[in-house]
Amino acid sequence: MPFLSRFRIILAVAGITLGIIPHLAVAQTAPLLREVSLRTDTATYLLSRDKVEVQGELTQYFWYRRDDETVELRLYPAAEASAKSLRLRRSSDYLQLDSLTKEDDGSLRTRLKFKNLTAAGFLRLVVEQAADSVGAAPRRQVVPLLPLARTTLALRVLENELFVGEEKVLELTSSNARNVQASGEWVRGADFDYRLVREANGTLRLHVLPHQLGSRALLVKAQTERPTLLPNGRLSYQLPVLRQEFNVKGSRLRFLSPDQRSVTMNELNRRRGVELILDNGRSFDLRRTYRIEDQEEPGGTLIAELFTRQYLSNDRVLCYLRPYNTHRQTAGYLYIKENDVARYVTNLDITPETVVRSVQVLHRGGEWTGNLSVSPGELVDVRLEGEGLQKARLSFEDLPIVPSDSSVRTDARLVYRVMVPVGYAKRKSTIYNIGQPIGHALTIKEFQRPHPLDFVSVGYGEAARPITRLGGPVLYDGTIRDVVFQFNPNGIDQSEQLFGKQFLSFEIRTLNSKGELMELRNVENVVICPGDNSPRAAFYADKQCRTDPLSLNALLARKTYDLDDWSRILVTVKHQTAPYAEPGYTQTVEVVLKRRYKFDIDVSFPAGLLTRRQGESGYGSFGGISLATLAQLSFYSPDKINRLRPYKIGAGFVALNAFNLSNTSSNDRDLGLVILGSVYPTRREAKFTFPLYLGGGYLLSAGKWFYLLGPGIGVRL
Repeated sequence: MPFLSRFRIILAVAGITLGIIPHLAVAQTAPLLREVSLRTDTATYLLSRDKVEVQGELTQYFWYRRDDETVELRLYPAAEASAKSLRLRRSSDYLQLDSLTKEDDGSLRTRLKFKNLTAAGFLRLVVEQAADSVGAAPRRQVVPLLPLARTTLALRVLENELFVGEEKVLELTSSNARNVQASGEWVRGADFDYRLVREANGTLRLHVLPHQLGSRALLVKAQTERPTLLPNGRLSYQLPVLRQEFNVKGSRLRFLSPDQRSVTMNELNRRRGVELILDNGRSFDLRRTYRIEDQEEPGGTLIAELFTRQYLSNDRVLCYLRPYNTHRQTAGYLYIKENDVARYVTNLDITPETVVRSVQVLHRGGEWTGNLSVSPGELVDVRLEGEGLQKARLSFEDLPIVPSDSSVRTDARLVYRVMVPVGYAKRKSTIYNIGQPIGHALTIKEFQRPHPLDFVSVGYGEAARPITRLGGPVLYDGTIRDVVFQFNPNGIDQSEQLFGKQFLSFEIRTLNSKGELMELRNVENVVICPGDNSPRAAFYADKQCRTDPLSLNALLARKTYDLDDWSRILVTVKHQTAPYAEPGYTQTVEVVLKRRYKFDIDVSFPAGLLTRRQGESGYGSFGGISLATLAQLSFYSPDKINRLRPYKIGAGFVALNAFNLSNTSSNDRDLGLVILGSVYPTRREAKFTFPLYLGGGYLLSAGKWFYLLGPGIGVRL
């Protein structure tokens, strides 16, 4: 083929190719949207109208007031784009609240909630159209967004006095503090150094450090994170310059804050020193020793020496402090001097090493005592006295410290409230200071408190009863086979109240009916230990603990079943005094052998009896003194001890006129069998009594029945 023909073919192919490529490019870059609308609560922003050039790219801007601003987004599809196939891609910069919904005007509507407009960079909307065929890439259109913010910054100064070399911190107010750049770096100037700092709560602070004396103007230039739009259409990140006049005076003493508020003065710290971090005084010379005194004028007492080692990255200085005297912050400031001239002021406690000289314990309701014995389940106050105690960190081995409003904490005295657990298993609790024993310990001692005697029961023929419920003498009308005292160990300790071992003594006395002592026995050192229900039962194990009953017949020579009527058994149960620090309890048990009646042979002398015989009319004359021998029943008062009722009933013989020795015909002497009832006076102290008789019987000589009534004479020996 000729060369010319080949050239023409190549030009034709090239022309066809060049004609197709532009059409493909146009088809590939054709916009999907003809308009984008962003509507806030104050305005509506359109892509065709509200746009600005940012780094050579047209960007839609909008004004915002909050970082989480919510806007309404409307997408207007281009004529050749299908609204059904358009979608908005997800982004981490915002949250799409609604799905795209087609409106009547043909737009697609949704709502967006931005997450952090101030900090978000390269904010944009990406709209996609699904591919027409399988394997084809979807079409996209990117809409760059630029948030704009109106930000004001103001400085309010109450006192315009500054001092050379002294840093002053001022508060800045802003309508949008998050949008203000605060790098924290110092901006150096001829008159002032300053820096902007944002604190954790978002507050802006201006740190100012003056250099020159006199009236000086501070000019602060600040920038924003989000720009503002100027009237000429340009973007500006620069805030208006803040101007403030200050009256700068000569330097004054600056306070340097130490990282420690307390330093211990001992031999080791005096020689080697304590590491201390101070604020940078800006005129410190490294590797130099400064003198610390307690007064600004020369000639003060040397409190410590300060040796500067090196600067730290946080604008502080690492030093060595060698203490030589004690000091309290309440006593005044400390002055850091160079050549007897005060340069800086600081303050901290220089205290002696912690020493505990005495420990005392206060029990509930008691007095302070040097006896360090405490009991399980007890709440006590512990007082420690010595030196350097305010900085001490004391602890009690396995004992919790109970917070208390009445706790005392001074350099010479500490008071702690300590609770001893009921189940504490050790015999002592060592007191520690920062993990080191101080040489004192609390001794754990079991409770020894007298418990009411309701855990002691007595049985004397009936069911055993607690001795505290007897309520007085017990009148028992049967035979007392034995008097037995039983003990209830489970009635001593409770879950919250502990009493410990009970040390008892028994005094046993037996008395006859006249109250005369027949026998006396004493039983000492009867030890009753709390039972298994006690949380401290394992710690009460002792061979002296008694569990078996106490029988009186095992102690008495004359047994209880051999005692006479109206004999009394008196048993006094009481706590021993030696084991206890407080008075114990005493209970007396009295058992009386009660009887309802008494049978006895009684001889009396009735006199002046009126008798009436069977078959005779009227009463005979008053007789003389007769003799009566009767088997009588006397009755005891049921509510009194050994007190007879005033009447008796008996049967026997009566010798009428037994002491009338005349042989006249009027002598009516006779012997009769009688049943008599008598009424006696109840006075015990009377030796002579005059009872009244009423009864009847049979006269053996006359062979007649008769009745009699009259007084008599009784003799009590």
